[in-house]
Amino acid sequence: MRQYRILDLISYLFFFIAGGLAIWFSQPWYLSIPFVWALYPMVSNFFILETKQLFWILLTLIPLSTELNLTSSLSLDFPIEIVLVIITVIATAKLFHQPSIFNDSLQSPLLLLVVFHLLWILISSFFSTTPLLSIKYFLAKIWYIIPFVMVTPIVLKNYSDWKKLALCMCIPMSVLVVQILFRQSLYSFEFGAIKKAMFPFFRNHVNYSSLLVCLVPIGWIIWKFTPNNTFQKKLSKWLLFTALIALILAYSRGAWLAMIIGLLSIFIFRKNWMGKTIIGSVILIGVIISSLSYQKNYIAFAPNHDQTIFHENFGEHLSATINRKDISNAERFHRWVAGARMITEKPIIGFGPNSFYHQYQPFTVSAFKTWVSNNPEHSTVHNYFLLIAIEQGIIGLILFIALFIYMLLEAQLLYQQFQSELYRTISLILGIVLVMIGVINCGSDMIETDKIGSVFWLCGGALIALKKTLKIESSSIAHS
Repeated sequence: MRQYRILDLISYLFFFIAGGLAIWFSQPWYLSIPFVWALYPMVSNFFILETKQLFWILLTLIPLSTELNLTSSLSLDFPIEIVLVIITVIATAKLFHQPSIFNDSLQSPLLLLVVFHLLWILISSFFSTTPLLSIKYFLAKIWYIIPFVMVTPIVLKNYSDWKKLALCMCIPMSVLVVQILFRQSLYSFEFGAIKKAMFPFFRNHVNYSSLLVCLVPIGWIIWKFTPNNTFQKKLSKWLLFTALIALILAYSRGAWLAMIIGLLSIFIFRKNWMGKTIIGSVILIGVIISSLSYQKNYIAFAPNHDQTIFHENFGEHLSATINRKDISNAERFHRWVAGARMITEKPIIGFGPNSFYHQYQPFTVSAFKTWVSNNPEHSTVHNYFLLIAIEQGIIGLILFIALFIYMLLEAQLLYQQFQSELYRTISLILGIVLVMIGVINCGSDMIETDKIGSVFWLCGGALIALKKTLKIESSSIAHS
C-alpha cells in the first residue's frame, strides 16, 4: 500500500509541475509529461521481456558499430549508442520502480567505486574549461555504465547466457576479420594501406587490433569448451588461428605487447600474485616518472624534427621505433610532456572531461614538436591514465585506478575461489582482458572508444555476475 501511495504522490506532483511549466512558458506540450509517467507499466514490462534481447543485439554491435559524424562537433557511434541509450532509459525506469532486481549490482563494492568515479566526473565538469563537452562526456559515461555494469548481472544467469555472450561478440568480429584480411590481400598486406582495409568499422589499425586482441581470449574459451570431434570445434579452432594471423597483420605494436603481457598474466593469476605485481608496477612507474622529471631528464627524449616521419613500410616503421625516429611515438612524447605540465597547472580538479584537445597546445614544448603536432585528427594525449589526471585531476586518477585495481583483484579472487572449471576459466579470461586493456591504454585512450570502452565496462558487469554465481556455488557445496 505504501508503494502505491508514493506512486500516487509522484503522479500528482508530475501533474502540478507540468501544469506550472505549461503556464509559465506558454507551451501546452508540457502537459504531456504526466502521460509519459502513465506509460511506465508498459516500459516496465518491456524491460522484463525485451531487454535481454536488446542486450544480445548490443553485444553483436560492438564490432560492427561505426563512427557517424552528425555535425562538425558532434559524432555518434552508430548504431551502438542508440541501443545503449534505449537500454539506459528502460533500466533507469525499472531501477526506480523495482530496485530489487538490481540488488547484485547495487550491493557490489565495484558499483560503489563506479559511482565515485562518475560523481567526480560530474564535479570536475562543473569546473571544466569546456563545460558543455564535459557534460556530454558525463552523459555518455552513464549510458555506457548502466547497460554494461548494471544490466549485465541481470542477463548472465547460467552457462547458456555466458556462451551466448561470447558468441554474440566473436561471430561478428570473425566475419569482419575474414573480410578485412581479404581486403588487405588486395593491397598486398601493405602497412600503409591497412586503414583502407578496415573502413568503415574501425577508425584505424589501433582500434581494430585493440578489440581483436581482447576477443582472442574469448575465442579461446569458446574453442576450449566446445565438444571434441565436432564441426563447431574445428571451426572455432580455424577462426582462432585466423584471428592470430589477423592480429599479426594488424601491425600494431601496442596490441602485440598487450598479448604478450596478457599471456604472462596467466602465470600471475594462477600464482595469486596480482597484488604484488600491482605494487611492483606502481613503484616502477614512480621511479620512471621521478627519473624523467629530475633536472628535466625527459629532454633527452626530444626527437629530431626533420628525421621523424611516417614510414609506409612496416620494417622501416619498427626500425624507426627502435631508433626513436617513429613519428607516432615522437608525437606521444610531445603530448605527454604537455600533459605533465598541465597536471602541475591544475593538479586537483583538472581541466575538465573532454577538454585536453582544446587546452594542451600552450603547454607543449617546442623541442618535442613533430610534423603532426597540429593534430588534424583532434586526438588526445595517447595515455588514458595521464588523460584522466589532466582532465579530472589527481583525485580522478586515484578513483579510476582504485576501480581498475579492484577489478583485477576481484578477477583473481574469483579464479582462486571457484570450484567449477568453466567459471574459473571465465574469471581468468576476464582478468587477462583487463590486463591487456590496461597495457593498451598506456599508449592510447581506448576506453573512450565504443569498442574497448564497451569491453571494459562489460568486464565490470561480468565480475558482478560471477560474484553472484560464486555465492550460489558456495551455497550448494555447503548444503551437499
